[in-house]
Amino acid sequence: MPRASFATTGVKRAFYGASQVARVAWYTAHYFAGRRRMGPLTRPGEAPYAEEFAPLDRARLKESFRALFRVDWKNIETGEYRMPVELRRLPSLKRLAALSRDYLSDTEKVARRKHANGHSEVMRAGAAEKYPRYYLQNFHFQTDGWLSAASAERYDMQVETLFTGAAAAMRRQALPFIRRALKGRDCASADLIDLACGAGGFLESVLDNWPYLRATALDLSPAYLGKARTALARFRSVRFVEAKAEATGLVDASFDIATAVYLFHELPPKIRADVALEIARVLRPGGAFILVDTIQYGDEPGLDTLLENFPRGFHEPYYDSYCRLDLDRHFAAAGLRRLGETTAFLTKITHFEKR
Repeated sequence: MPRASFATTGVKRAFYGASQVARVAWYTAHYFAGRRRMGPLTRPGEAPYAEEFAPLDRARLKESFRALFRVDWKNIETGEYRMPVELRRLPSLKRLAALSRDYLSDTEKVARRKHANGHSEVMRAGAAEKYPRYYLQNFHFQTDGWLSAASAERYDMQVETLFTGAAAAMRRQALPFIRRALKGRDCASADLIDLACGAGGFLESVLDNWPYLRATALDLSPAYLGKARTALARFRSVRFVEAKAEATGLVDASFDIATAVYLFHELPPKIRADVALEIARVLRPGGAFILVDTIQYGDEPGLDTLLENFPRGFHEPYYDSYCRLDLDRHFAAAGLRRLGETTAFLTKITHFEKR
């Protein structure tokens, strides 16, 4: 490697490392502050849960966390994807302070709901006419569920704090699979749909690397879709669709790539099957489906107890059944076959192809 290039790489590596250390420290501090407010997993007076899995392997957890960032840097260094948007963008101290206050305030509300088992506050008059019953819950016990602008605004802070600054890096490990799916193609003529796009963070990282890709951002929440519009405003080739993932209303065989990030573990089993069929319907033959979701039982045996306890600390009624789901069989029933898979800390990325 030429000396100038080596020096440039060294500067980028130092910048990446320092930025990630700062992010991890920020979110880890909020994680512990939030945990103190939310208290123990069991409600007052409840007996401790019976553990199905072995105790947490803390050494394995720490190594898996560090390995994620090693892989993330290697992918940047080798050109798999660009230096992440969130590292290139200077943070606003005023905005960070506002996010911090809002997050800590909401953890107290989360704690009250958890102890009262208050997971259906969003089941209001008129909502059932527009949204399916499974959707009208305070997932994670969070305020407003998926149905307010305030919820959409705090979502990224909540997710990054939950994973102590690792969420964006975990999601990014789907980008090499997208690169493979686009190999040999003109990006300007390729169509991608991100199902349950949420606040648009993942799709922003996709389009930051392939800005001419024709993208569709689909979500059932108008509030989250509005946040995604803001996040993706600099990209001209994005279409926004307010619809259910199991009934998109989109044209058959109209996409080359479909992605779903942390969607399937929040779906009831029957709806998961419906969404798989819908993905197969809208994909073109040979199209790619890239699933980004939690690791499952057995993927990292030393970490199984984390998965077991997650729905005990947060309202996640379908999480345990997802962790036991046979992904190959589930998606094969819809005509999708697995091509590849990787784990990234507490996330698994699986690449399927429409037969």
